[in-house]
Amino acid sequence: MALFSQPTARALAILDLLMANPTQAFGLTEMTRRLNLNKATCHAILTTMANYGFLVQHPKTKAYRLGPSIIAAGNAAFAQFPVLEYARPELEGLQNDLNIGFAVTGRSKLHMVLLALYGRAQPLIDSFQLGLRLPNTAPVAACFTAFSPAKELEAWLTRAHESRGDYNEKLDQKLRVSLIGIRARGYEVTLKTKAEAELTRELSRIHNSWSLTELEDAANKYQRDLCDEHFHLDRIDPKTRYDIAHIAVPVFVFKNVPVMCFVAGSFDKPVTGTEIEEIAARMRESAGRVTRLASGREKVS
Repeated sequence: MALFSQPTARALAILDLLMANPTQAFGLTEMTRRLNLNKATCHAILTTMANYGFLVQHPKTKAYRLGPSIIAAGNAAFAQFPVLEYARPELEGLQNDLNIGFAVTGRSKLHMVLLALYGRAQPLIDSFQLGLRLPNTAPVAACFTAFSPAKELEAWLTRAHESRGDYNEKLDQKLRVSLIGIRARGYEVTLKTKAEAELTRELSRIHNSWSLTELEDAANKYQRDLCDEHFHLDRIDPKTRYDIAHIAVPVFVFKNVPVMCFVAGSFDKPVTGTEIEEIAARMRESAGRVTRLASGREKVS
């Protein structure tokens, strides 16, 4: 069993809440209500974080917001992930041209993380906060897995079976077929599902009483529920209209393994297969340009 530190989780919950509400500041009373923390415990954590510059407190309202040490930490992380600097103008350009919302996702061993949002990203902006972590477990994060080494693919599939309690051959075959299609096309297409609608509702509910545990539970339930739905669009007919959730395109820098994915979303009406292919082609052009810039094969004009 993995070790768990309750004091660390409390501090992380505070950071998570403030990252999800970057334009807001929270007083002690509101913070304790949102996080369901003891007031004395919460005050001690906030004071310590403020003393080290991770939070700042307004001198009159006494409300807390993110502080300069977080900016320094973010800049340090950004220096390790400079590809985002090249991604911003590309995605802003795509958003202006196509009038749909875009996101950037990254991946750790066990999670897919929402790194950035651009443009008309409804309904994502209403409920999907920056830093949201979804399980890097099938069928989530397929766009990363389709272009990853075989051992990562098998681990991704194994986690899906374990999350459901047992191996399911039919599910395994369905997921492998989806990965083959994604790799052959060069991009992932997902359909709107009941699981995503439920996740959106849960995130909206949790937003008013922040809990890392509830966020993780909602994300894990979403992953499990997706296994029972028609999630990936494996074959695209140019003339058929599809109720699309996302189109995801990988961005590579080193060793032909994705470092992040561009994700188009906020489709408010069904789109044809031809439109899907046209949007994906534009996204792949931008992703290719970012790959060349980040790897030094192309200079910034």
